[in-house]
Amino acid sequence: MTDMSDPANLGVVSATCVSKVELRVSCKHLLDRDTLNKSDPCVVLLMQSQGQWMEVDRSEVIRSNLNPVFAKVFMVDYYFEEVQKLRFEVYDIHGHGGIGTHDDDFLGGMECTVGQIVAQKRVSKPLCLKYGKYAGKSTITVTSEEISGDNGFVELFLRAKKLDDKDLFSKSDPFLEIYRINDDGSEQLVHRTEFVKNNLSPVWEPFKVSLNSLCSCEEKRKLRCIVFDYDSRGKHDFIGEFYTTFEEMQKAMGGNKIQWDCINPKYKIKKRNYKNSGVVILLDLKIHRVYSFLDYIMGGCQIHFTVAIDFTASNGDPRNSCSLHYINPYQPNEYLKALVAVGEICQDYDSDKKFSALGFGARIPPNYEVSHDFAINFNPDDDECEGIQGVVESYQNCLPKIQLYGPTNVAPIISKVAQVAAEEEKTKEASQYFILLILTDGVVTDMADTREAIVRASYLPMSIIIVGVGNADFTDMQILDGDDGVLRSPKGEPVLRDIVQFVPFRDFKNASPTALAKCVLAEVPKQVVEYYSYKALPPRSQKGGGSTPDSTLNSPQ
Repeated sequence: MTDMSDPANLGVVSATCVSKVELRVSCKHLLDRDTLNKSDPCVVLLMQSQGQWMEVDRSEVIRSNLNPVFAKVFMVDYYFEEVQKLRFEVYDIHGHGGIGTHDDDFLGGMECTVGQIVAQKRVSKPLCLKYGKYAGKSTITVTSEEISGDNGFVELFLRAKKLDDKDLFSKSDPFLEIYRINDDGSEQLVHRTEFVKNNLSPVWEPFKVSLNSLCSCEEKRKLRCIVFDYDSRGKHDFIGEFYTTFEEMQKAMGGNKIQWDCINPKYKIKKRNYKNSGVVILLDLKIHRVYSFLDYIMGGCQIHFTVAIDFTASNGDPRNSCSLHYINPYQPNEYLKALVAVGEICQDYDSDKKFSALGFGARIPPNYEVSHDFAINFNPDDDECEGIQGVVESYQNCLPKIQLYGPTNVAPIISKVAQVAAEEEKTKEASQYFILLILTDGVVTDMADTREAIVRASYLPMSIIIVGVGNADFTDMQILDGDDGVLRSPKGEPVLRDIVQFVPFRDFKNASPTALAKCVLAEVPKQVVEYYSYKALPPRSQKGGGSTPDSTLNSPQ
């Protein structure tokens, strides 16, 4: 079990437990369901979740082909500690409709696990129809490639000019395929563009591929690029080809075009004055680096920790031993246990070791008016305490001076931290990320305002952790944790990112403090990366490096 009290392990959740895996699919000897043409296959990927098969994604349709190599790259999260069951289903698609419901549209299915594909790197199995019957000699092959931490995505902008015309009564309908040449000489399809109808100088849509897919992160690895004239019956005409490397492609960065002669080897031998069958031009190339949580931390990003403590009357009189705020000299109360467990992890990522400590729901001196965002050290100009121990001392010192009251309003504190985070956002640097730990004994009273504040905060460099203390019914608090659906403001606006993690402390009463910290901080590394990726901000140490982080980690369609 990972010890999350070790600061080096806070990034473990995103670095080793979960990694992205790319899956590619090809089939051979598919059943021919069409009378006039061959089958038009499409692959649907399903993953088992709580006993139910859920569709993850589907491939493109390849017309009239019984041995298809699909260009679609399926992206799945890989969890080492889980058995993740996958099912690949192949269908013959008719017209432009969806997946057919008739039995004769189903060409076969295959089940395996993500672990099997990752371990073997290449899994080939027979396709089976219903009731386990083999679909003739049909087979499906799935290959996997893990996206490593130093990987990124490359975006290519390609066009061609003056391609050979392969059609009698119209112009060619060109598309381009890019293959990576592996160490054993085999070729792996990396990407297939759309075809551009009736055009000898096509401009293809820009597309992204991972560097792992394109060249196994080796700049000098050879790439083969082939241009075809599309044929709806699957009999595509070869126009020409050329070879290049990612190293050569990078010369196009910044809009410096490079071009290659598209060569038909047969024409080159037969025709004395043959020059080319057109040219392919790389108009631009952009590299989108995928940064990890540790990249940002090691680049100088500081985690600023704020704790907000519930001082409403429902906690009970602090002088009474039944109170959740009772200070027992021999045993810390639940508020202190949660505060120390989470704070001790966060303090390792904050160089000045100063933490903001706020309270809400109490009447405070000197006028004993209710406040929902007061500094527990009673210094309105500086709410920071020296280290976790400073927060503990301020908490213990403030209890005799305040009157527990209500209601349980947390929106003011979320907005207060969001205000500071908004100032940080203006620096346009990955320098400070804010974690707000809210400790409360009940369901919040200002739910509508809280939802609104969370939606606003999801656009800022901050995360919110809510720990429910005591034995209240926290069912309504689960709404704020977007795990069961997307949290929305009262007006229906969704959060940009899921930034709230809610846990009841009672679930960890008999566990070690590190177990609580591990649970509530598990999502933080992912949330940090999501925010800076959305803002296209690299780690500070990487600034000016030429590549940009990318939030759209989708493979080409």
